Amino acid sequence: MTQTNKPLAVVTGASNGIGLELARQFAQNGFDLLIASRGKGLDEAQQTLQALGAQVEYAAVDLATYEGVEQLYSAFRALNRPVDAIAINAGVGVGGSFVPGTEAETTLESELNLIQINVVSVVHLAKLFSRDMVAQGRGRMLLTSSISGTSPVPFEAVYGASKAFVRSFGNAIGNEMKGTGVSVTVLMPGPTETNFFHRAGEDDTQVGSGKKNDPALVAQQGFNALMAGQAEVYGGGPEVEQEGEGPNRTESEQEKAERHRQMSEPGSA
Repeated sequence: MTQTNKPLAVVTGASNGIGLELARQFAQNGFDLLIASRGKGLDEAQQTLQALGAQVEYAAVDLATYEGVEQLYSAFRALNRPVDAIAINAGVGVGGSFVPGTEAETTLESELNLIQINVVSVVHLAKLFSRDMVAQGRGRMLLTSSISGTSPVPFEAVYGASKAFVRSFGNAIGNEMKGTGVSVTVLMPGPTETNFFHRAGEDDTQVGSGKKNDPALVAQQGFNALMAGQAEVYGGGPEVEQEGEGPNRTESEQEKAERHRQMSEPGSA
């Protein structure tokens, strides 16, 4: 990547879905890019984004590992350019029953892997890149949470909890960043038309088989909120915000859990 006057954005989980659409938003708005995922689809994503006029480098890394996060940061440092924005978007889902011995029981391995990607790598990346941003007195950080982070989600128990962590963490460090020139925005999408639910094993659930939001719309909403310095934004149609600001605020945790069970229980489709 050659030196230019363009700002630089880093986007994780950028080979498909919301991450690719976020990278597209950055490219269309004059950013160069460092994109990251486990590897599959990165070549195609790079070509797509370069066609929009951006210089694009990629890092094929496993963010479920400490080493993978450090490799991404090293790839950024090798560019010898300041970072203007980062979208910490990579995440995975796990659907099924936490209860041992049930037919749809999840594995401990898959749940711990989820925590590594959805929680540990988010903290790790935020810590590393915030050092650069605070030192230079500017920067924008977007953390992808979920509407699931506003409610207990049976049969997505660990996933929902991980997204609640991201929301709380993002709002907390955003408050701490006041006066530094660095803003933190939390994106909370509703169900989105990506391969997320299939990979999470939720094709037979109501939420997995139901109507979903356009990832391009979700990304545009996240990008606009990031550039405006908003603390939070819902992603998707008006029903997402209505749920987050309506029943997910007014109902008890057990009421919310029972309502979401009907959508996420295996076989509910």
